[in-house]
Amino acid sequence: MVVERFAVRSAVSLVAACAAGVAFAVLMALVWVGWAPVREVDRAISDGLTRWADRSEVVGTALSGLTRLGDTATLTGITALAVAWLLLRRRPWVAAHVVVTAAGGGLLGVVVKELVERLRPLVDVEVARAAGWSFPSGHTLGATVTYGVLLLVFASVRRARRAVTALVVAIVLVVGFTRVALGVHYATDVLGGLLLGVLWLALTTEVFRRWRRDEGLAEAPLSRGLAPEAADDLRPLAGRRVHVPDDFRFLAARLLVVWGLLLGALFALGSLLTAAGPDVPPAWDRAVVEWIAERRVPAWDAVMDRVQDYTGTWPVIGAAVVVCVLALAVTRSWRPVLLVTLGMLGEVTLFLITTAVVDRARPAAKLPDDLPPTSSFPSGHVAASLVLASAVAVLVLRGTRKWWRVPVAVIALAVPVAVAAQRLYSGVHYPTDLLGSLLLALPWLTAVAVTTLKTPRTAG
Repeated sequence: MVVERFAVRSAVSLVAACAAGVAFAVLMALVWVGWAPVREVDRAISDGLTRWADRSEVVGTALSGLTRLGDTATLTGITALAVAWLLLRRRPWVAAHVVVTAAGGGLLGVVVKELVERLRPLVDVEVARAAGWSFPSGHTLGATVTYGVLLLVFASVRRARRAVTALVVAIVLVVGFTRVALGVHYATDVLGGLLLGVLWLALTTEVFRRWRRDEGLAEAPLSRGLAPEAADDLRPLAGRRVHVPDDFRFLAARLLVVWGLLLGALFALGSLLTAAGPDVPPAWDRAVVEWIAERRVPAWDAVMDRVQDYTGTWPVIGAAVVVCVLALAVTRSWRPVLLVTLGMLGEVTLFLITTAVVDRARPAAKLPDDLPPTSSFPSGHVAASLVLASAVAVLVLRGTRKWWRVPVAVIALAVPVAVAAQRLYSGVHYPTDLLGSLLLALPWLTAVAVTTLKTPRTAG
């Protein structure tokens, strides 16, 4: 009975793959020859959605943000993170399958684009621009393949299966919709990317399953994942339930007290620095800024620009996600994730409240155009990078005795030093702003580390 059920499901999967292949071939042929009905429907949909997107700046910003879920940088980062997880959990063949599927899908999209050579839409209202050929949508193809293969891999984790499936379907549909609404693809480009992604995903999945059969591994329906035997390795935590300490309320209250004390200390320091006025810094503060400004050279300008590019808000958030995922893969514990999450959450709230209340003016030097609207005290960039780097150093030094733990910790802690140098060099902060960042970041992370990484008490 089990064998018959498996055979039926395999046949259904094969029929679905064939249907996707035929549909894509027909669609590509219609686009290639420029069939008038398809062209007119495409144009009508594009014009309607781009007019709707152009009505509100908020809508346009939201579409531009959501479409990044399917861009090359995002998909590459997600793939690399998933592969690192699988390698840390000692599943190299599954990791190799993810790499081949994701990379092959991207290459396949480039080849088809060059074959069809369809121009991008010419819409009445231009919301966004994109280079290259239009058919198929690379964002939709990449999202379908990348998120799809990760869904198949992690489907063996039963409790998360339905939620992850719904999330993947939603992401793919949203990415496709944004490409049309932004006016950079026709609806048939998105449909083509979706069909080609499903076809490629089906082919690579069948190859992987045949390899498993040749290796003598047990066969199972796709609903149980590509590697059902890896369910325990793919599950984030070692157990099914997260341990909540008995003194949870006390620990939370202690962190809240520390947070309040730090906020008061930051207010006091900020008030002292702005006693003569929000735009009147201490003499030595101004002297340091002016001394640095007089010694700027093009070579150092280029270096500091690169530092700024890789240490902004989104890079720090991305780095925090990477640290959480890798720490979870190695330790199978919620504690490192809680350390990073609470550390960053406390830093952000302390920074936003302090900078709004103190409202210290930035140095009088010429400021960059893309500077955030927050005031000068304290430096949010330095505080965020210091919290994250210190968390990495704590986790590495505490979690292993191997020789590389010290170099990794030193490299991590060098990042906030570089960020501090960049903020001073660019003339967007005074030295005392960096002092405020130290007062914010180090005591807060110390309190969080002591609270989250303490060994739980056992009964007996």
